[in-house]
Amino acid sequence: MAPSHAVRCCQRGLSWIPVVFINLVVGWSYYAYVLELCICESSSGWRQFLIYLLIFHMIFAMFLWSYWKTIVSRPVNPSKEFCLPKPEKEQYEKEERVEVQQEILKRVARDLPIYTCTGSGAIRYCDHCQLIKPDRCHHCSSCDQCVLKMDHHCPWVNNCVGFSNYKFFVLFLGYSSLYCLFITATVLQYFIKFWTNQLPDTHAKFHVLFLFFVASMFFISVMSLFIYHLWLVGKNRTTIEAFRSPVFRGGTDKNGFTLGFSKNVAEVFGDEKKLWFLPIYTSQGDGYTFPTRLVTTDCEQQTLYHQHISKCSTDGETNGRLVGSDGVHMSHL
Repeated sequence: MAPSHAVRCCQRGLSWIPVVFINLVVGWSYYAYVLELCICESSSGWRQFLIYLLIFHMIFAMFLWSYWKTIVSRPVNPSKEFCLPKPEKEQYEKEERVEVQQEILKRVARDLPIYTCTGSGAIRYCDHCQLIKPDRCHHCSSCDQCVLKMDHHCPWVNNCVGFSNYKFFVLFLGYSSLYCLFITATVLQYFIKFWTNQLPDTHAKFHVLFLFFVASMFFISVMSLFIYHLWLVGKNRTTIEAFRSPVFRGGTDKNGFTLGFSKNVAEVFGDEKKLWFLPIYTSQGDGYTFPTRLVTTDCEQQTLYHQHISKCSTDGETNGRLVGSDGVHMSHL
């Protein structure tokens, strides 16, 4: 037991290395841009550099805010409602026949708002966490837990990106792209002066050189990832669903959760557009149930969905951010 605990502690410690690396790079970029470039070169035009510094610090603050919100927002796990009751759990563990185990899971899942299944049509069950997976929920081996609306595990934030922090992650990509673009654009003229030997022969010119290269490379990589996730938001898909389409009872449907561009965006960023660009939680829903395209109407599942909404409202689990109450139908595909 002790060695495994020690290994887990080492893994947790090592998992913070990418985060430390990013913060060191960001810290150096701040030093190089503010001290070595703006302050040291301010004698050649202090008004220009004052404007640079004001814009730089605004972007820098939003970048750090969204980055650390992504890191500290812990993944949301399925509630006990999705765990097997004790009698069914004992029966499930004793049973060796897969088809009988599935019958046990189906009996329990009949009272849950679940619309997706495995590729073979079986109930999605996590043997490790011992629970029935809600729609769009997946087990993260790095976090060692099931995560609601899991998108992916990101080593650069040492966290699982999912329902609780996906908006923060997208904003982090956006502001980091803007941060790198601003540095690249404002340092370009000094980068050109470096190659034409017009900069003073000091150590500051090497900071300018590397600052331009680092900002440019990070901008290209982060911007491409940002564009990709904007596309995912517009399609209402997670990274997992983009590579493996969700399976409903009627079959695979990559657009099963698509509600139209505006509603897809609102599901992640909320209805108040003035809060879209702030790293403040405004996403819609409770992470367990999601509106789907109306393909067929299943009265039984409609009833279960509304029972779930009522239960969550009574228990105070959703904090008034439930979806589906705006007239969007739930379809059991």
